[in-house]
Amino acid sequence: MTTPSHSHPGMDDPAVPPPGCPAHGLGPNGLRRLYGPEADTDLAGVYEKMRAEHGAVAPALLHNDVPIWAVLGHSENLHMVRTPSQFTRDSRQWRAVRDGSMGPDHPLAPVIAWQPMASFVEGDEHQRLRGAVTGAMAGLDHRGIRRYINRYSNLLLNDICQDGRADLVSGFAEHLPMMVMCHVLGMPEEYNERMVQAARDMLRGTETAIASNAYIMDALMRLVARRRVQAEEDFTSNLIAQPQQLTDEEVGAHLRLVLIASYEATANLIANALRMVLTDPRFRAQLSGGQMTVPEAVEQSLWDEPPFSAMVGYFAKQDTQLGGQQIKAGDGLVFGIAPGNVDPVVRPDLAANMQGNRSHLAFGGGPHECPGQDIGRAIADTGVDALLMRFPDVELSIDEHELKWTSSVLSRHLVSLPVHFAPRPPQDVMARPMPRVPGARNDWQVSSPAPRPVHPAPAAPQPAARPTPPPPAPEAAPVAATVPRQGVWRRLVTWWRGY
Repeated sequence: MTTPSHSHPGMDDPAVPPPGCPAHGLGPNGLRRLYGPEADTDLAGVYEKMRAEHGAVAPALLHNDVPIWAVLGHSENLHMVRTPSQFTRDSRQWRAVRDGSMGPDHPLAPVIAWQPMASFVEGDEHQRLRGAVTGAMAGLDHRGIRRYINRYSNLLLNDICQDGRADLVSGFAEHLPMMVMCHVLGMPEEYNERMVQAARDMLRGTETAIASNAYIMDALMRLVARRRVQAEEDFTSNLIAQPQQLTDEEVGAHLRLVLIASYEATANLIANALRMVLTDPRFRAQLSGGQMTVPEAVEQSLWDEPPFSAMVGYFAKQDTQLGGQQIKAGDGLVFGIAPGNVDPVVRPDLAANMQGNRSHLAFGGGPHECPGQDIGRAIADTGVDALLMRFPDVELSIDEHELKWTSSVLSRHLVSLPVHFAPRPPQDVMARPMPRVPGARNDWQVSSPAPRPVHPAPAAPQPAARPTPPPPAPEAAPVAATVPRQGVWRRLVTWWRGY
């Protein structure tokens, strides 16, 4: 293992920030920061430097220079999340919480501070809370949700279809998941630009993250109060009705978990999948040619650009070893999703197609694996499919290298995705989402024509023996045109979209 250098070239240059300043990217003891200018612009590059210096598990610093281990290896991450006897999600066991360096005013407190929900507890209490969440999800009408996903997708596309130009991040990817999740939770009236921006702000570790968290929790607790009085057919009512009898505080905490995790993951997933289709000719050609489906393209994106790049965190219950490093009881660890997905041990060739391989870390693993990943996939699959069907000629309006990203330790997402396409009229969002189907034809040959009967040549003309004319089979074709029958593929697409 290489020991990080403690020297700071350019220390005497007044233009160079002093040692310890976040602009350096290095903090106390030469440890690399997972925040600050370098991490915000190229966190993946920071991870690779750490991998080269320390291996699969590397010491690092969070905001305010709180020490933490960054788990970079694929197998090391899986071992951590699948071994609850050694590692826990209960942040109260983190040394930084106990000594006060990770206090309630820390920028990452909204996502790290312990709360009474399944993602922070273990054992019987974890089974109780997670059972309530999965039970509430099982009671949802998933086909009905797909209908709403398609309807909301087309509502958003109607807003841009006549312009011929759009930003698919701010105009589509950022809004579709929030529209769907507000509907799923039972508060469609709360969907607005403020809710979208608050959800994004919470995970950036900004100075306003705590205020954004308060705004979202206020809306959710109002929803809980309404559903205690009047139940509806939505996730919140299902969660309240579960036999585990969650308190209002527990219900609100889990609503926030479902809303924020689903929103951020799906917004990034949609943007990343669209970027991949628009910039990589291989995927565009495979989608157009039928060699790849939209869900398969989304799955490839989960490898290359996971919606959450990392999760903070896991915490050591006891002294142990991981990736050749000595981990002490009370140490914190970052679940490194993005660096684990590009671990050269499992992906020596990053250009290789991962089609059909779902062993990525995008949805976690072990007891805390994401329970709502099917809804996230449905929103991304249906939304991307709807957009590509409405705008099959969509093209990127700038060069790929001009695309800009923003990063935090938790996620990395596109700032914008400007595109152009031929202007089109709006569609009726209440109509079934089916593309234009050509009219019926009467001259299709669906099988080889029957062979003509072979008659021996008559010895002499026999006018009296007139052959019986064959039945007029072609006359039956107009009947089929009157009531057309959908083909197998069209029936499959109709079923997939909830009809």
